[in-house]
Amino acid sequence: MTAAAHRRAAVLGHPVAHSLSPALHRAAYAALGLSDWRYDAVDVTEDGLPAFIAGLDATWAGLSLTMPLKQTVLPLLDHVEPLAEVVGAVNTVLFQGRTLVGANTDVHGIVAALGLDRPIASAAVLGAGATASSTLAALAQLGCTSPVVYVRAVARAGGLMRAAHRMGVTPVYRTLEHAAVEIGRADVVVSTLPPHAADSLAAELTQATGTLLDVAYDPRPTALSVAWAGAGGAVVGGEQMLLHQAAEQVRLMTGHPAPLAAMAAALEDKLSA
Repeated sequence: MTAAAHRRAAVLGHPVAHSLSPALHRAAYAALGLSDWRYDAVDVTEDGLPAFIAGLDATWAGLSLTMPLKQTVLPLLDHVEPLAEVVGAVNTVLFQGRTLVGANTDVHGIVAALGLDRPIASAAVLGAGATASSTLAALAQLGCTSPVVYVRAVARAGGLMRAAHRMGVTPVYRTLEHAAVEIGRADVVVSTLPPHAADSLAAELTQATGTLLDVAYDPRPTALSVAWAGAGGAVVGGEQMLLHQAAEQVRLMTGHPAPLAAMAAALEDKLSA
């Protein structure tokens, strides 16, 4: 292996030891025969991000970012792709020579995970963070520009509201206390809430006719997923979004189509361990 051939990538976050990204990307490199590529998990805080990025050399191909770095990185970039700019969140940094480019593959991950072959008539989103912003963009791509967004407090959803305005979508905002009664009628529901945050909602759920994507996957299945399936709805596990957003990162960083089957197998092995 020569120094010129060696390439590096990593997932950054704080904490980051639990990340499944190394398993996904390393499986992709192995399947693609990229033996000179290396992917690590690096614990980096918001305060430490500028110095970390400034210290990277020409061997680096890209970075995967977890929260809260998805917003912290924005002023450190030379260019932000339009989708990431309107969403207001960068989960992927690409090194193009000395130029740092910010991208968002979470939107792709949500669309691919849902795997729908028809436009969405109605949708609901649980939560108001960066993943909720990506979800609004994904739903817009799937034909729904006026979903209902359920949040703990509407007054605290300003960031999501600004992102929605940039996207040209017009959500209706309601508090989470209404969700259990109402979401069962939606074609698609995406929960972006942290693990266990939807457990109380799950206990109150009485009907489900559409598809649920719960981005949380620990525990697997989540209480909301179990309740949704029990009420008659279809469930897509959050690990599918993780898989597809990582596959798009692999494509962007390496220039090769992602070996989805190999990555899915590695993910299942980690989750089943």
